[in-house]
Amino acid sequence: MSKPELVTVPCRTDNYAFLVHDGDSGQTALIDAPEAGPIAAALSERGWVLSDILLTHHHDDHIAGVAALREGARVVGAMADAHRLPPLDLQVRPGDTLTVCGVETRVIDVSGHTVGHVAYHLPAAELVFTADSLMALGCGRIFEGTAPMMWQSLMRLAALPPQTIVCSGHEYTAANGRFAATVDGANPALEARLEAVARSRAEGRPTVPSTLAEEVATNPFLRARAPEIKAALGMDGAEDVDVFAEIRRRKDSF
Repeated sequence: MSKPELVTVPCRTDNYAFLVHDGDSGQTALIDAPEAGPIAAALSERGWVLSDILLTHHHDDHIAGVAALREGARVVGAMADAHRLPPLDLQVRPGDTLTVCGVETRVIDVSGHTVGHVAYHLPAAELVFTADSLMALGCGRIFEGTAPMMWQSLMRLAALPPQTIVCSGHEYTAANGRFAATVDGANPALEARLEAVARSRAEGRPTVPSTLAEEVATNPFLRARAPEIKAALGMDGAEDVDVFAEIRRRKDSF
């Protein structure tokens, strides 16, 4: 069986939706639905029909297009969030597995940005859909959860294989990178990535998705464990979660 095809669909001002298509079965899954128009256009252009819509969390910029796109598709989301998601055909819990486009898909709790936020990991396809939890060079603002909750969520994702492709929900990478340089400016991997991000944006290309290896090497929120980050923040010997909380605090006011 070949790996499914991945299509990144820009939506709204800075959102991304993702299409996963299995050429063998013809099935197509959508992960998050920020708005219907661009997604419908991407489907029509390829002659694809949605079989599944997977929702990560309840914020409007991830679900607004569901009503217009759901006919004939199975809508999947977290049981814990069902009361504030569009009507679900399948409610899932962290630890559940389901089959999407012929690929086993695992549900991961990534609460923090919201409580009930989930990610979807397709190990055989080397894909993880993280929305507003782990993001390119960043992580989502903590609206409903706590710093320890978000840190544990990020560590679950960081434990995935390094070649995993991280499909996050927004084009925030350049802004995240400007902040990252203030706490990790001596990191040569970060410097190289910022140059690549600048080139991509200058050429009008998305900086999402990224690889988990890139994030582990350059994302300051995943690097809260690193001695050099702790030293740069004047937090030598501090607990990792406390360093993460300080980085998040600084980013919130950056």
